[in-house]
Parts: sequence; structure tokens; C-alpha cells
Amino acid sequence: MPIFNDLNLNNWKESEILTDSLWIIPKRNKTGKHSGFYHGNFIPQIPCQFILRYTKKNEIVFDPFLGSGTTAYEAERLNRNFIGVDIQEKLVDYVRKNIEPKNNFSDLIVGDSTKTEVFVKIEKVLEGHKKKNVQLAILHPPYANIIKFSDLQDDLSNAKSLRDFLEKFSFVLRNTIGILEKGRYLVIVMGDKYTTGKWIPLAFYCLNEAQKLGLTLKSIVIKNMEGNRAKRNKEAIWRYRALSSDYYIFKHEYILIFKK
Repeated sequence: MPIFNDLNLNNWKESEILTDSLWIIPKRNKTGKHSGFYHGNFIPQIPCQFILRYTKKNEIVFDPFLGSGTTAYEAERLNRNFIGVDIQEKLVDYVRKNIEPKNNFSDLIVGDSTKTEVFVKIEKVLEGHKKKNVQLAILHPPYANIIKFSDLQDDLSNAKSLRDFLEKFSFVLRNTIGILEKGRYLVIVMGDKYTTGKWIPLAFYCLNEAQKLGLTLKSIVIKNMEGNRAKRNKEAIWRYRALSSDYYIFKHEYILIFKK
């Protein structure tokens, strides 16, 4: 058994863990507390996979971009402790009303994950639970300014430029690495961007920021992207646009797995 999870390798053939680098997931899991109301949420199958593979029960999962609570609900369901941060107070309040941990803690903080003072609060939370570190970090940040999530100046979706976005994202990474236990894992879920006739490889830029901070890249997973709201029921239109131009339609996202 690996030291970083509870998998029973005596029954490895029955494991639900995906081990290939291409994930074909046809639809979003909508069971339990998961809701698709929030434009920025991602499919629960992603945090589920990484929580099962890279943590043991009662260890701590951290999410610096809480959003609508996808990772929080999976941590709760899988009996992991959870700490989450989001810059939007209304989202933190929404998740707090829905979360009901029985045997584990779930601490939610309103704040900007680029700021050191937010992580001082997290360290105090950890100290209150007699813990020093988190064992897994899952980051699903805004894909730069593709979608504007709030009017808050420090919201990453309001970054004024690609450089500004990457600088702020690097601060989030640096802060997260500071509370991540050595030898444990950090996951980034990221898509790319297309603007003014150019493909902007956001995922690769974010990968570079992580490597500059000393994280070791373990894997790159390509996940198919179905049911994108902007393209829903408009497949024919997008195909026509692609054929009449010179670009390809986004059908994938990247999942970058790092080890500290």
C-alpha cells in the first residue's frame, strides 16, 4: 500500500482510480450536494480521483479557489478534512450552509489566496486542529479573464494582462506550497484561452510557474471537456466556424500533477 493513500493493492483490479493520461468523462456527476449553478465549477470526478489517490482518510485537502464547493463536498463525502478559501463571501457562505462534516473538520475562509495574511489564518486553523500541514492541494483557478466571476479588483478573473494573472497565480502557488507537507501532491486544473486570433497556452504557463517554485511535475492528464456552457447545443455552429477559419475547437482541459 502506498504511504499516501488507503488503496488496497490486493484488489487493484477493482479500483476505480484512473491511471491513464487521457480521461474521457462523458458527463458531470450531479449526485449529492453537487450543483451546476456556478459557471466556474468543475466536475466532481476530478477531486474525487485525487483525494482517493493522494490522501488517506482524515488527512487534509486544501482548495485556495473554493468556488461553489465541488472539492469541499468530495472531501466531506470521502471522510477527509478540508480547508477552503474564496475571495467571494457569498460563495463561502453558500458552501458553509451546505457542508455538514460529521467526523472531520471543514474550515472555510473568505479571503484572497494571493495574500500572505490569509495563510497566516490558515496556519492558525491548522494549529487549532493540532496539525502542521495539508496533504493535498487542488487548484481550479479562473482561466485568466475568460469569464469574469466578480467585480473584486483582486479576483484573478479580473487580471489586467496575462503577466498580471501569472504573477498573482504564482503568489497563490507560493502560499500553498508553504502549507503543503513535503512529499505530498498539488494538482492544477487549467484550460487554455483563444483571443485575437491566437491560442494562449495558459496551462503551460501555469506549469512553468509551478516548476519555477521547485515543484516536481509527475503527470499531465488530458481531460475531455463536454457540456461547455458557451457551446452547449451549438456544436454545429462551432464546427462551421472552425471549418470557415483556421482554429480547432477546445475539447480538453489539462490536469497538472506536482509533488513537493
